[in-house]
Amino acid sequence: MDKLTNIIEAILFASGKSVELAIIAEKLEVPMREVKKALAELEERYGADGGIQLLQFNNKAQLASNPEYKVNVEAVLNPIREKELTRTILECAAIIAYKQPITRTEIELLRGLNSDYAVHALLELKLIYPCGRKDAVGRPILYATTDEFLKRFKLNSLADLPDYDALMAAIARPETDSYLYAREEYREEGDGEEGTEGQTAEDDAGYEIPDFLRGLDESDLVKIG
Repeated sequence: MDKLTNIIEAILFASGKSVELAIIAEKLEVPMREVKKALAELEERYGADGGIQLLQFNNKAQLASNPEYKVNVEAVLNPIREKELTRTILECAAIIAYKQPITRTEIELLRGLNSDYAVHALLELKLIYPCGRKDAVGRPILYATTDEFLKRFKLNSLADLPDYDALMAAIARPETDSYLYAREEYREEGDGEEGTEGQTAEDDAGYEIPDFLRGLDESDLVKIG
């Protein structure tokens, strides 16, 4: 396998999505026939039974996992993705609660990350609602929390929210990820290891779960989308 093949493999791996063959040829300054030759080598290398497959469609190429191993891949990766999505949604909910009314762009400026999914999830859960438009270029939508938000988090009013900085710091702490799964008894399906059943988030993290975070069950969050 020559250097060009290795370079294209690295490009496709780093991209994580499809890449146009014309762009590869243009940026690497190589003929299209060389690009296609390299892709043929990759296809032969991975074969039909490998864990990774090369997809080619509409003059694009992409690396993907073999669908034969879909169940195994999901068993490992879904819990990781769900935990991260849960943290993202909680973080956005906290920002909106304290900074409302606020636009999606303003949320993203505070987080430094895209918040499309989180905003969509909170709308689906009826925890936030569009409360108007900001008097600015493009008239972006403003979001605020709903009565359902107060009910879900057992708050009489927004004045009952905990300290903003402390809450955001808690959400961001990687060592307390498990408190995002705020069930009294949490156990992943299929987990047969002793010591996990009945273990609470407080036991695992050594951290008392803020009441504000107890209202959302992760199963509510990750089923959206």
